[in-house]
Amino acid sequence: MPTRPLENGAQIPSLSAQSGQTSLSNGLVFLMALACCLCAANLYYIQPLLVSIAQDFSVQESSVGFIATLSQLGYALGLLLIVPLGDVLNRRDLITISLVGVCLSCIAIALAPSMIFLGVMTLVMGVATVVPQIVVPFAASLAPARERGRVVGAVMSGLLIGVLLARTISGFVNAHLGWRAIYWIAAVLMALLLISLRLLLPREAPREKMHYLHLLQSMVRLLRREPVLIEVSIFGALTFGVFQIFWVTLTFLLSGAPFHFNSDVIGLFGLAGVAGAITASLVGKRTDRTNPRAITGIMMAIVLVTYIIFWLCGQWIPGLIIGVLLLDLGSQGAHISNQARIYARPAENHSRLNTIYMFSYFVGGTLGSALGTTAWSLSGWSGACMLGLAMMIIALGVYLLGIRRARTQSS
Repeated sequence: MPTRPLENGAQIPSLSAQSGQTSLSNGLVFLMALACCLCAANLYYIQPLLVSIAQDFSVQESSVGFIATLSQLGYALGLLLIVPLGDVLNRRDLITISLVGVCLSCIAIALAPSMIFLGVMTLVMGVATVVPQIVVPFAASLAPARERGRVVGAVMSGLLIGVLLARTISGFVNAHLGWRAIYWIAAVLMALLLISLRLLLPREAPREKMHYLHLLQSMVRLLRREPVLIEVSIFGALTFGVFQIFWVTLTFLLSGAPFHFNSDVIGLFGLAGVAGAITASLVGKRTDRTNPRAITGIMMAIVLVTYIIFWLCGQWIPGLIIGVLLLDLGSQGAHISNQARIYARPAENHSRLNTIYMFSYFVGGTLGSALGTTAWSLSGWSGACMLGLAMMIIALGVYLLGIRRARTQSS
């Protein structure tokens, strides 16, 4: 088996060589999934807290929606500026540095004296919370090709469960301890995670020497020679934008008439979506044996149907619960199948490929959060549903155009 020198001169097996011959231990896969779960949750604690934050700082509810948008924007910036380094630096070191930033920014949010400071620190926290997008390609590079879909699906299930349970946990903590308490808890969890990952993640040497600016420029070249990347980036941006429209506006819907729910009850809706996250690992296994593009098309069609249900049954709790189940199944299933297509490309480009895809993904999420808040202020729940439907129609239109183009080229 080929070896590669560590910084101290010792020799370890090449990860690329390992990936073709050995399986990842279940313990390491679980640790990576847990890291993704806890880190991703930081981005979503804020959503059930918006009404409480508005009351704390004595501002209108419509004016705090930008806080959730800033966390998404920060994450997109971190994807663009930090994650590509995973192709040239020791990823364990990169994860450690990022977790230090997350821990400190969570403490700053918990101490925020003003809306402006809160917004800035939320942005910073988003930038630093890119750990899952370093861990996922790390897991993909460690996994043998025959198990890559399963491993990525398992790790992504952890991420998606974190996204969904974050709302439930933060809503409960807010109702009993106030909105700041969840960020103190998050800071402690990040410190514990930092220690665990530092001790247990395998070490690796840089795989490619490249100047940082050249590294960023290389992503443009990847876009030119990887048409698959452009397509999955469009699918990811629109699907996650629609996902964010629902979760941002749901807080406003359930806190007002006729529901008047508190944050702990609103947060419980995240539990309904966990079933969708669990299916991520099943979709990952399926993509090892099936055309992942076809799975993406099916999942996006499910999201379209979901928004029809939201529009028709938005004032009916069982209808909302059914919609949440389908929304998470469709959006997360599409995400997993998109990533399966990415990780089928050369392993030495995985971090940069993932960067481009996830940057577009969270730009779409940022756009969905911002447009969803605007649609709510203009037309309420119906406006948010119409926006979601329009975005999914565009996504499916791009999908069908791709099928037509492929048939034309083959004829």
